[in-house]
Order: sequence, then structure tokens, then C-alpha cells
Amino acid sequence: MKQAKLLTQAEKKRVYAVIDAHRYSARNRAIFAFSFFAGLRACEIAALKVGDAFDASGNPRDTVYLASTQTKGDESGTVLVSKRLHKALKAYATTYPRHTSKPDALLFFSAKRGGFSPQTIVNLFAKFYAAAGIKGASSHSGRRQFLTELADKGVNVRVIQALARHKDISTTQRYIDYNESKLRNAIELI
Repeated sequence: MKQAKLLTQAEKKRVYAVIDAHRYSARNRAIFAFSFFAGLRACEIAALKVGDAFDASGNPRDTVYLASTQTKGDESGTVLVSKRLHKALKAYATTYPRHTSKPDALLFFSAKRGGFSPQTIVNLFAKFYAAAGIKGASSHSGRRQFLTELADKGVNVRVIQALARHKDISTTQRYIDYNESKLRNAIELI
């Protein structure tokens, strides 16, 4: 099974530089943040509503509840909002206060003010990766990066499975990248 590319720090910086150079940078940063800091899939990002991410006062929620209709596996799920995702959502709300005051509206809007489909989210990721000169990255790269970085920091695989919202731990394990350097570091812990 071909895996989505994991980005290096330099590649992440290039992607964010490209995002910042384009229109709707706060929106695009928030979309990328849901992928890289919460591990959401493109279909889940496209299905988010303003009320899922923001409370009635316009503040980012610390937990996003996904309905079964918003997920890949048709099972509801809970997404915890990290400080980095919170920061991206705060910037989004500050930039688009009128939009984020409509709880029933789709969270992310297109240039024509309609919502994004899952495929347009996929295309958005592809556009920014291509503009940053990154080959092999896809809309799934952020999700894979999220899970791999948790593993690299020593988070238990069962916790990672819960954050990924996977039914089977073997699915979670396929997302986590390892290489010789990581293996060598592991044996030196003994």
C-alpha cells in the first residue's frame, strides 16, 4: 500500500510560505491545521460546520464532535483541539467573523462562498504541495504526519488509535512511519 509522504520541517515551512502568499491564507492554514494537528481526513474537513468548531460566543471549542454522517466510517467521533489547532481557528475567526457567526454554515467556504466538497479539499492540498515543490504528498499526509509524530514522541499506540478513530490497531500501525534511525534510537533506550 502506497503511503502519503511525511513532510520534513523545511517542506512544512515551504508549504506555509506558499499558503501565506495566497488569498484566504487564514482559511487554508485552518484546513491544514485540522489535518496536521488533529488528523482529520479530507471528507471530515469538508463536512465540518461552524458550530462544530466554534461555540455561540465565536470561540474555538476544545473538542469537536463529529456526527456519523461527517466521518469516513459512518461512526461518530471526538476530535480534541490542540493549542496549535486552536490558534489556527482563532486566526480564522478573527479574519472571517461574519462567516464564523453562522453555526449551521459549512466551516470552510470556497471563493464562490459555497462549501468545499471532499474532492475540492483534496485538490486544495495538492495545489499547495505542488506550488511548494513537494512530490508524493497528499491530503492524507497531514493525518499520517499527526499519527507518526505522536508515536515518535512516545505516545502509546492505543492512545494514537483512539485519536485516529480507527477500529483496528493494525490500521493505526500502518500509518506510523519508522526507519533505521528510529530503530537505532529505540535500542539505545535500553
